[in-house]
Amino acid sequence: MTYLLQVLSAVVLDLLLGDPAWLPHPVRCIGRLCLWSEKLTRFLFSNLYLAGLVTVFIVLTTTAAGVLLLLQAANAISPFLGAVLAVILLYTTIATRDLLRHSNAVYVQLGPNGTLLKARQAIAMIVGRDTRDLSPAGVTRACIETVAENMVDGITAPLFFAVIASFAAPFVGLHPICCSVLGAFLYKAVNTMDSMIGYKNERYVNFGRAAARLDDVVNFFPSRISGLCVILAAFFLKLDYREAARIFRRDRLNHSSPNAGHTEAATAGALGLRLGGPSSYFGKIVEKPYLGDGVREPVPDDIKKTNHLVLVGTTIFLLVLIGLRLMVS
Repeated sequence: MTYLLQVLSAVVLDLLLGDPAWLPHPVRCIGRLCLWSEKLTRFLFSNLYLAGLVTVFIVLTTTAAGVLLLLQAANAISPFLGAVLAVILLYTTIATRDLLRHSNAVYVQLGPNGTLLKARQAIAMIVGRDTRDLSPAGVTRACIETVAENMVDGITAPLFFAVIASFAAPFVGLHPICCSVLGAFLYKAVNTMDSMIGYKNERYVNFGRAAARLDDVVNFFPSRISGLCVILAAFFLKLDYREAARIFRRDRLNHSSPNAGHTEAATAGALGLRLGGPSSYFGKIVEKPYLGDGVREPVPDDIKKTNHLVLVGTTIFLLVLIGLRLMVS
């Protein structure tokens, strides 16, 4: 029970505090490590795929070693300090409050007291597509898509690997919360590498292939479970859960990523929207498959509904993990 209270404490800390601007975020440290590793391996290896593979190895092992050293040092001073540090580190891997804060900033600017220019600037903070010419419906659609997709990367997948890693505690001689921190940080390392080098452009198509494939593998189960949780959330929120289930089954693989479409498809069905489609990236139109049938254009209130779907869906996801932990232990 102590372990579950520690995990819940990390979740509550994220909901209350988000990412404090004054605190050096560990994920940014992973990003800097990724940049340094890329420079080193590109210099050492002419084979770009091998260079990228070694980069993945360096980032994962250094991340694990750094987290483990921090936890062991804190535990050496005091077991209580070690437990507190573990909870704080785990909290930094979750991004619920920040995701909702960014989406709410877009929602406010789409309202009567905002402007389209500021709405475009707000959405540009959380999406990679060109936003300069987006209409209000385009800004809304982009916000819904990124919130639904980042439910996995920013919330459910870190929690998934935190709890799954805790099962290794009896075999490695660590407290379950320490294993959870390692699991969550290793996931964030994979996810950060994919966001930095997992592109299919000329520079990264070979170098970033290993990172991109690994990200696909680790998100396989969290993305699918999250999609199902969004459907359940639609039921509890009195949205169209039947349509969410239908679109989830039909369109969840209609995405360039094998994992990103699951929560987006369920969200599209629950809201009666059509997500995806052509988007502009660096001045070039990229054609994407559609998710959902889209009986209407998205409106700002759909952002709020998406936020509610993510919050309730995440709660259901967490309850599933807690139930799994209780059954195994």
